[in-house]
Amino acid sequence: MFAAATPLPQWENFLVFFAVILLSAVVVFLWAVFFRKKLKRKHRSRRHREHRKPNPTLAESGGLPPAREPNDSDVPTP
Repeated sequence: MFAAATPLPQWENFLVFFAVILLSAVVVFLWAVFFRKKLKRKHRSRRHREHRKPNPTLAESGGLPPAREPNDSDVPTP
């Protein structure tokens, strides 16, 4: 069977590890090239927004809100 009783030298261990990583990358690449081409995505047509009214300007909506006082804060006090 396998020679599991004797550990591999460090460089052989690195080569085995590198070969596994390289083989995995090749398999993922081949999957992406061959099988992803078959899955065609439907392109959605953009809706024309000509019928929508644009957002109102500040002049149309009544201008900016009144300025806040310096001691007002957004954080409520407990």
